Amino acid sequence: MRLSTKGRYAVTAMLDLAINGKQGPVTLADISENQGISLSYLEQLFAALRGKGLVRGVRGPGGGYYLGRESDEISIADIICAVDEWVEFTRCKGRQNCQDGQRCLTHSLWDDLSQQIFIFLSDITLHDLVERGEVREAARREKKAESKVVGLKTEAA
Repeated sequence: MRLSTKGRYAVTAMLDLAINGKQGPVTLADISENQGISLSYLEQLFAALRGKGLVRGVRGPGGGYYLGRESDEISIADIICAVDEWVEFTRCKGRQNCQDGQRCLTHSLWDDLSQQIFIFLSDITLHDLVERGEVREAARREKKAESKVVGLKTEAA
């Protein structure tokens, strides 16, 4: 199974927001820098996420984004579906016209797999991911790298 860039980046950006949004709004520029995701791509993703109520924006100086709901109320499936992305294993994209306009022999197998993945991702929230040790460690490394860059900018000025 391979999730597209759109879905992966949306989950990554939302996880960054869940981790860093506790101190105040997070800008897309910050997420872009932290995660190495194009700013214009993030703008497209956040338009979709905002439309589904998963994020809310604050305009003006000091503005940025917050989670639209608590992190324990946002599932990974919510995020992936919000950006119109889903992993579908049937060749017919669920239309049941896989083989000459008819349902193929293995349609149910691939459809069941798609449903199991959806159920799995529906049971994992942003909060669950934030609480995982490896996510906390990665966030700590990012903050450490960010403080080094800030220190270099200060010394250069």
